[in-house]
Amino acid sequence: MKDAGAEPFLSVRDLRVHFDTDDGLVKSVDGVSFDVRPGQTLGIVGESGSGKSVTSLGVMGLHRTARARISGEVWLDGEELIGADEDHVRTLRGRKMAMIFQDPLSAMHPYYTVGSQIVEAYRVHHDVSKKVARARAVEMLDRVGIPEPTKRVDSYPHEFSGGMRQRAMIAMSLVNNPELLIADEPTTALDVTVQAQILDLIRDLQKEFGSAVIMITHDLGVVAEMADEILVMYGGRCVERGTAESVFYEPQHPYTWGLLGSMPRIDREETDRLIPVKGSPPSLINVPDGCAFNPRCPYADLPKDNLTRTVRPDLRELTSGHFSACHLTQEERTRIWTEEIAPKL
Repeated sequence: MKDAGAEPFLSVRDLRVHFDTDDGLVKSVDGVSFDVRPGQTLGIVGESGSGKSVTSLGVMGLHRTARARISGEVWLDGEELIGADEDHVRTLRGRKMAMIFQDPLSAMHPYYTVGSQIVEAYRVHHDVSKKVARARAVEMLDRVGIPEPTKRVDSYPHEFSGGMRQRAMIAMSLVNNPELLIADEPTTALDVTVQAQILDLIRDLQKEFGSAVIMITHDLGVVAEMADEILVMYGGRCVERGTAESVFYEPQHPYTWGLLGSMPRIDREETDRLIPVKGSPPSLINVPDGCAFNPRCPYADLPKDNLTRTVRPDLRELTSGHFSACHLTQEERTRIWTEEIAPKL
């Protein structure tokens, strides 16, 4: 668990990642800020297209394209990464920060064995022989639960099952003991048993190495189990941020209410259907005026003077460490949560 008094290992301030396209400017990430301390897990949640993965790729420095406009600050262990030399950022990837990609089948090269790819990732940052690096690869495959690692080290990615590929990707990400691990949908397309095993594995390795972890997912069940703090994204912006306990038990934004309402519960009998969030996420080229969630929000008409549709709400601290971007008054939020939302969850 986190050390509340520790300095942030990763500090992101007002990160913006915009892309020039033929259709217009895509504001994929539009002013996101957060901190992650050693040993802490930050969960970033939201629907597809909310900007979660683009945020993580921005932290990793992987938006090096002519069409990407990146601004803000990304401080990794005291070093500013935005605008830093690309070769220097490349040396940090793998050694200080690493990423578990969403689809290990496409993230791993199909022409090379799993072991050779782990060996390469290790030798980039360590001046060792291939024999030593191979032994390290076998050790990491064993650590992540790959059966017969001395044999499977010579297998190709397509010869692994989905769960084994994900484990191999974790082994590659952790082979250099990075201090920051970003897991982008690490349990997507895996059955529930393998999902639980992968989450247990990440948790155990985090305890051993003391890594800071960012868990990106649309599955609130995953962050409930893993995260110390939660950041809820919508339309490229943060709409709510706080401790896992406060976001789950005292959520302050209608979008978070919608996410919680659409999540199945196994600890109580369900008599009604789950309630999905109505509508679709906004186009990041034409984000609605005011609060981006207003076309889908059932409470958009409550604030006076049509504020919801004309003024973009700022992210404000409501209680210690709990932030929300919503025009509803505290009294309105409390009443809606107590009378309408909480009884249905």
